[in-house]
Amino acid sequence: MRRFVLALALLGVAVPVAATTVPAFAHEHPSGITDLVTPAVVRVEAKARVGITLLDHIGELVHVERSYDVPIGEGTGTVVNPEGAVVTLTRVVRTDKDVAVHAANRIFAEHHKVKIPDDSERHTLKDKLLNRHLQGCYPPKLPTATCIIDVTTEIRVFPNVSRPDEEGFKAEITRVGDKPDSPAVLMPVGRADASAGLPTAPLAAQVPDKEAWPVAVAGFTGRPAANLPETVDIAHLSAGGEGKGGRGFRDPENKVDEPRKLGALVDRGLMGGPVIEDKKGEVVGLLVGGGEDGRMIGVREVTKALAEAGVTPRRGPIDAAFEQALTRFHTRYYGDAVPAFQRVLDLYPGHVLAAAHLKTSQQKRGTAEDEGARRAEAAARDTAAGPPLWPFLVAGVVLALAVLAGAFLLWRRRGSEEEAEEEPERGTPRPPEPRPW
Repeated sequence: MRRFVLALALLGVAVPVAATTVPAFAHEHPSGITDLVTPAVVRVEAKARVGITLLDHIGELVHVERSYDVPIGEGTGTVVNPEGAVVTLTRVVRTDKDVAVHAANRIFAEHHKVKIPDDSERHTLKDKLLNRHLQGCYPPKLPTATCIIDVTTEIRVFPNVSRPDEEGFKAEITRVGDKPDSPAVLMPVGRADASAGLPTAPLAAQVPDKEAWPVAVAGFTGRPAANLPETVDIAHLSAGGEGKGGRGFRDPENKVDEPRKLGALVDRGLMGGPVIEDKKGEVVGLLVGGGEDGRMIGVREVTKALAEAGVTPRRGPIDAAFEQALTRFHTRYYGDAVPAFQRVLDLYPGHVLAAAHLKTSQQKRGTAEDEGARRAEAAARDTAAGPPLWPFLVAGVVLALAVLAGAFLLWRRRGSEEEAEEEPERGTPRPPEPRPW
């Protein structure tokens, strides 16, 4: 019983001391719903450059040479590895329209001064001789062709950088799908931004299957510029599989017609833009559709296309440095965030978010909002007030335990001696009692 009472006493002393020495729980890494992705969002523009020579045999033989740039598509892409691999939609970089027919219509109308629609359809003229020459200008090329046509596709990617890149960089098609809203994979040619590469976006392993799962969509409605940053909007995934041409969207409160809203964003330039889930800030799909029906194709279709193209999505040194800086920034350690964002900008000087967050961190460094500064001030106050109390508490506990242990041993020893004095030794004969005479 005495031992039990002693254990309780020791426990009562030890618990308060331990509570004073356990450090505070560390902050969790912030999700950053769009911060991890938007630096890797790019504008993609594709056009066909058509060189055409019209062989005019109607009067004197004349060779008429023209060159036309015919738009193919434009939209949004996402960089998925430091080498600059971009995933977007097939319809952004490939068209079903015959650009050679379009060039034939233009050169014939311009040279012969006739009215022909400026489109990719084949037309006929009332004048039989001109019509015969027009039909001979259309592909395919025959021995009697009146036109020689050469078509090349030019794709330019405009990155999301703080100083707008008006030229962008060229890219070539590595893989396209069999449908307009299938993923397409591009690789840059003739340019390397830096030894560290480009910022990339993390890809999720799968699409959340819960109803009304919150997401964000991002993309560009034009070439990135100081007055035209990326467009970001929120949405919610509908339940179930992809359904007709992709996973749908639905506002759980029915306040917004999300398919119509996202369809309008597709038409404005966000086609192929990343859909970013709310928890980890990873890409779960690409925005497709248009008109009154914006939808999403899932990340598994994206990763399948990348595998078929021989492209491995991965993160790079810029992304690792940026995530470390974001951790400091979102936990309000602004003083520590300043050198962290400067490191990102050393690796990639045009990093938009690093530059913006650096400016904010510099403004808040050392203020009441700076968690690092507040903790430093608290530590300074504790130092000025004297040495910390916990070493004295521990020393006191140790001394008290030593005293208790000594008293306990002394008490046990005295009890044993008293018992020995009270009891006669076994085997000692008792003295005889005197007999009365």
